[in-house]
Amino acid sequence: MSTRYPFTAVVGMDDLRLALLLNAVSPAVGGVLVRGEKGTAKSTAVRALADLLPEVAVVADCRFSCDPAAPDPGCPDGPHPADASDSRPARMVELPVGASEDRLVGSLDIERALADGVKSFEPGLLADAHRGILYVDEVNLLHDHLVDLMLDAAAMGASYVEREGVSVRHASRFLLVGTMNPEEGELRPQLLDRFGLTVEVAASRDPDQRVEVVRRRLAFDEDPAGFAARWAEDEEELRERVRRARELLPRVALGDTALRQIAATCAAFEVDGMRADIVMARTATALAAWAGRSEVVEEDVRRAALLALPHRRRRNPFDAPGLDEDTLDETLSRFGGEDEPDPDPDPGPPPGPGDDGGGGGVPPQGEGPAADGAAPDPSGTGSEAGGAPGPDGQQAPGGPGGGEQRPVPAADPFRARMFSVPGLGDGAAGRRSRARTEHGRTTGARRPRGGLTRLHLAATVQAAAPHQRARGRTGAGLVVRRDDLRQTVREGREGNLVLFAVDASGSMAARQRMGAVKGAVLSLLLDAYQRRDKVGLVTFRGRDAELALPPTSSVDAAAARLGSLPTGGRTPLAAGLLKARETLRVERLRDPARRPLLVVVTDGRATGAGDAFGSALRAARLLAAEGTASVVVDCESGYVRLGLAGTLAGELGGTAVTLDELRADSIAGLVRDVRTATTARRAA
Repeated sequence: MSTRYPFTAVVGMDDLRLALLLNAVSPAVGGVLVRGEKGTAKSTAVRALADLLPEVAVVADCRFSCDPAAPDPGCPDGPHPADASDSRPARMVELPVGASEDRLVGSLDIERALADGVKSFEPGLLADAHRGILYVDEVNLLHDHLVDLMLDAAAMGASYVEREGVSVRHASRFLLVGTMNPEEGELRPQLLDRFGLTVEVAASRDPDQRVEVVRRRLAFDEDPAGFAARWAEDEEELRERVRRARELLPRVALGDTALRQIAATCAAFEVDGMRADIVMARTATALAAWAGRSEVVEEDVRRAALLALPHRRRRNPFDAPGLDEDTLDETLSRFGGEDEPDPDPDPGPPPGPGDDGGGGGVPPQGEGPAADGAAPDPSGTGSEAGGAPGPDGQQAPGGPGGGEQRPVPAADPFRARMFSVPGLGDGAAGRRSRARTEHGRTTGARRPRGGLTRLHLAATVQAAAPHQRARGRTGAGLVVRRDDLRQTVREGREGNLVLFAVDASGSMAARQRMGAVKGAVLSLLLDAYQRRDKVGLVTFRGRDAELALPPTSSVDAAAARLGSLPTGGRTPLAAGLLKARETLRVERLRDPARRPLLVVVTDGRATGAGDAFGSALRAARLLAAEGTASVVVDCESGYVRLGLAGTLAGELGGTAVTLDELRADSIAGLVRDVRTATTARRAA
């Protein structure tokens, strides 16, 4: 077994270490979600936690880790003898992002169940993690149905496996820890709420602390066993502190004053539901036990709020987690009591040598060229490239390709019309286009390719029935062979690659107009978030186009790039389409199963040398020849309309919609108007 990096040797990251230790003291807190940039030792700290947990008493030879003092009466390996007791270290089970449902919850031998009536169950990772830690790295990339199964088991303390009427249930109580990089996409708000605590981590900006991190890591890589031995005493002290806190936990009193502060804090921050109140109460109690106190004080409530509420404050996918500490302090003061005992001055984990407690530092603010709130200039020319603003708010041409205008804020988003890719795909599960998936409505049956995961019972019986006499059937049971088994074919929805090609030229630069355009794109981004798409952003202005955001699962990143998008200059429409085509070609090689949807946001006007619009139409025909599904959002405004965007959509073989038609409620209203008019004509 490989040597783990010692928990006490982790430099800084006090909030992360404290959140993990509180869950070790009280698993009822509900787990930890660790958010942070790559390379910040998130996984290292989580894996190191397992060595601090006390040994687990189990029933010998039980695959489901039953407690000998209170064995699960419904355990598939039961009933258990009274004297079959054993002990082992607490397990650390990792759930890979690409795991199948059967690997997570376990699987039944369907062939034996049909032929012999025997429940032959192979436990999954949820059984292995019982009474231990279930760790999911990059939890935001895990398929939704796996996240649902995992969180249901964590909430109910049991896992259920059902296949065609054959059911198995086993206990599954574990400490859930997930890590994620927000740049790669967010978790849905309802899934965020299921994690008890959340912690934001970032690499320290303190040179001394960074030096210490590198020094310790190099020492560990050179001699893991020797490095761990040097920290063994600190590890044992921390392990003993966890044990004492666990023993004290049942005796910690949560008074009425603390309860009122918890309830008032959750109400003040308008947190949905009651889960936050319960998690805060459990966290505050664990904090008191960790500090060696038998009563919860105001400081415990405050720290519990900072750990349990930030991720529950998100009102839409683009809201950053956070908490206003001034509001928190005001609420605690208003509902606080008198004569509380003094809190422990250091309830956090003991810092290791060379640890100054700085934790994951936050990058310094107010420095650099963008500190005044101005967006960076992607062209690299600075604001001097353009002339003075004109009377309509646009800048007059003053540099190559014309002037440039500061970024315009987006208008309020709205519920957007849903667009899909035609045909039937095989991409990752999502909510946009039709696809063959593991979950959805049943459309047929086929022979299984590899292991059987979803049995089509009727098709299996139909395949086996003609051969019963030849197989010597004598009893009532059906004689089933492996060749008879049929896999269910299901149709559901997939997520797509939605690539936005946004015209940021001077013809789009009127402030009110560009704000509406950005609001429309933001609405489509919200729709992409809800439908589990990947998104990318191509912008074109001046003389060329650029890939402002390579295809990513982080819709937040696309919204941020959109917000800082400047406008001005000429309209290289053909360059924008060709850049989109090249981006889709590269992405098709990386992920051939994910089908693309190109969304072109433009008024259709093209400028440049020669026949600029003709060049754009030729580029559009190339995309159409490759089968790229597309939508053109027509941003043309004014009394005189040229209809160029509609012509472009025709060459792309796609759909053209105006900004008004992009709204889902506008489409519904249009349908109602058409139905009303049709009814009136028939009546006449």
